[in-house]
Amino acid sequence: MDDKSISLSELAKALYTINRHAKTAPDPKHLYFIKKETIKQLLQKKHAIKVGLHFSDHPKLSNQHSTLLVKVDNYYFHIPPTKEDFKELEHLGTLDQDFRNPRTKMSLSQAKKIIYRYIDWKPKNESKQTRRKQYTSSYYTPSSLGKMEWPPKKAHRNY
Repeated sequence: MDDKSISLSELAKALYTINRHAKTAPDPKHLYFIKKETIKQLLQKKHAIKVGLHFSDHPKLSNQHSTLLVKVDNYYFHIPPTKEDFKELEHLGTLDQDFRNPRTKMSLSQAKKIIYRYIDWKPKNESKQTRRKQYTSSYYTPSSLGKMEWPPKKAHRNY
């Protein structure tokens, strides 16, 4: 490994954590992107191995498609396959529903730090990443709670 401070075991646990969060995230694109980038680099450095192809559990537009099964340390992950993968690797058929990766306890923020350091990824605009969209609705009226003057000024009373 280039970065001696990150063990393969820690990387695998971070990937597992990111993958688990991506499955339930409202917008998982970034998480899947950093997972794929990390696995790609691990494969290039021969720290991960391509096991074979699986039919996906989630067919795209009702078409069956395959995913590439990759082993990193004691963990298995799926990423999109390349055309070469179809030529070179065995197709393993359907996914074994009984198989589970080892459970690990790691926070998403810790996992991201490990992955970002490994792939040397820097956010383009940090404030844009962390900023949440402001909720707007045509029915939304901001609360005036806590904004009223107390005691009320006498000029406002119409007796």
